[in-house]
Amino acid sequence: MSIHLAFLVVYSVGVVALGLWTSRLVRTSDDFFVAGRSLGPGLLLASMLAANIGSGATVGVAGLAYRDGLSAWWWSGSAGLASLVLAFWVGPRLWTLAHRHGFFTTGDFLEFRYGAGVRGLITGLILLGSLAILAGQIIAGAAILNVLTGAPRWVGSLIGGSIMTVYFAAGGLLGTAMVNTLQLAVMLAGFLLALPFAIGSVGGLDPMFAAAPAHFADFGFSSGSGSGWTLLFLIGPAFIVSPGLIQKSYGAASTGALRAGVAMNAVALMLFAFLPVLLGIAARVAVPGIDDPNLVLPTLLRERLPAWLGALAMAAVFSTEVDTCDAILFMISTSASKDLYKRHMNPAATDAELLRVARLAAVAGGTLGVLLSIYLATVIGALTIFYSLLGVSLFVPVIGGLAVRRAGSSAAIAAIAAGMAALLAVRFGAGAAYPWLDPTLAGLVAAAAAFAAAIPTRRPQARSRKEDPAI
Repeated sequence: MSIHLAFLVVYSVGVVALGLWTSRLVRTSDDFFVAGRSLGPGLLLASMLAANIGSGATVGVAGLAYRDGLSAWWWSGSAGLASLVLAFWVGPRLWTLAHRHGFFTTGDFLEFRYGAGVRGLITGLILLGSLAILAGQIIAGAAILNVLTGAPRWVGSLIGGSIMTVYFAAGGLLGTAMVNTLQLAVMLAGFLLALPFAIGSVGGLDPMFAAAPAHFADFGFSSGSGSGWTLLFLIGPAFIVSPGLIQKSYGAASTGALRAGVAMNAVALMLFAFLPVLLGIAARVAVPGIDDPNLVLPTLLRERLPAWLGALAMAAVFSTEVDTCDAILFMISTSASKDLYKRHMNPAATDAELLRVARLAAVAGGTLGVLLSIYLATVIGALTIFYSLLGVSLFVPVIGGLAVRRAGSSAAIAAIAAGMAALLAVRFGAGAAYPWLDPTLAGLVAAAAAFAAAIPTRRPQARSRKEDPAI
């Protein structure tokens, strides 16, 4: 067994053991869903950052940088910019409502604001999109095992999916916040140590950029939709209203803890964004001719670093995939149990039943994610499905619900329908004729226009909803 594989095995066993140990702290659904609303800035930072730095921010970005250069920063940089909006506006207002009315999920807010129909529609879309992003994380973990052992994707997907499913189903948000702290430490240590060795292997920064294509040094470069600065339209809205991140915000002990934790996460994301970009550019110079973008980062770490550092860096990358998987399982399990099961199937469910259904939903979601990861081609391709779907369906109803008191369920449903229709029309129709037209941006514009047009048709709402000062 190579040192790379041995280190990865030891690390994975440790993560699972810590997750199982934290399960003894989870006694109620409140612990599982929102960590008893007890997270301070430090744990919230670790939980948020671990969720946000996943396969897209590491394996995916390195593959983008291998193709586009420095402008691949916009993938994670956009997430950081969006997180500032979550930290100082959206998050505190939603936390206040959640604390006052006992919300556990984004669906709770949507029903409070628009009614059960909107909640059910959004829940279905979230579950569908979450499976795509879960598959993207698992693909990246499978790519690492493929580089190390030659194992086919289905084997790597099964191993990675099993690890994250076991420790999340055991500990929920309370457990994963603790596990994420360990994962974050491993991830940062691995990347910070790997970067100078990788750049040194190609002679330094100046020789690296001199040997790369000319546009690699252009921070503002974009080859069209989904490249460079246009990623802000794809990534930004999804990170402002992500159900998983909003629910982690619900777990904050106070609005002050929320602002501090999420803002520190935003700054860390924008700084971290440079690390996989520079590693991807170094790979382009050091290991030219890699056809599969999923293999760019694992190949560089294995071939251009000392064995001990390559092993740590591999564990760091694997860590990012696993800890982001738990955030996605968080969305799946809570939406399925709270938004579907308790709301529509068994309103009289006890707390113990709700907790059991949440854990079963996590296992089912992990299984489906593994199966889907076998069929989707790339990390970026899988994540694009999720961010597009989340942005055009959820962004306008959530932001509009906080900003416009007169908006009712008809406005929310119109926004969802128009956004999805425009997204599909551009992606599978007009996009071929107009390659500069971004499908997600088109969906957002259509959703906003439909939302505004439908406001006058609103039905009167209950006084308590209309006059809640947090809306």
